[in-house]
Amino acid sequence: MAEAFLNHLCGEEVIAQSAGLEPGQLNMTVVEVMGEVGLDISRNKTKTVASLMESGQSFDYVITVCDETNAERCPIFPGKGQRLHWGFPDPSAFHGPRETKLARTREVRDMIRAKIEAWCASMCRRLESVS
Repeated sequence: MAEAFLNHLCGEEVIAQSAGLEPGQLNMTVVEVMGEVGLDISRNKTKTVASLMESGQSFDYVITVCDETNAERCPIFPGKGQRLHWGFPDPSAFHGPRETKLARTREVRDMIRAKIEAWCASMCRRLESVS
């Protein structure tokens, strides 16, 4: 969700890539709630943190979104990139009826969007003051 929002809301200044600790599949509940706000992530491919590190890419920012119960598992990227941690609940850990999982995933989606909107607005102001 964070990758999609970053690329959509701050795409002029940011190229976001998302990766998980372990190989996985797209969470179809997440795909559905992102579609509700006009972002189609159904064709996204999952990547692992290890594959991004092995690619040799450098990153200006590494933003981890692990929930607080899994924060100790959040990766540390080598390099000079600034690390930001924005902890959010993990929708793949939600249990219960479909409507409950949808409602909780929507809450997380909206929290992520609000955080990214604020960060992008801050970044755009910084970039404007440098130029």
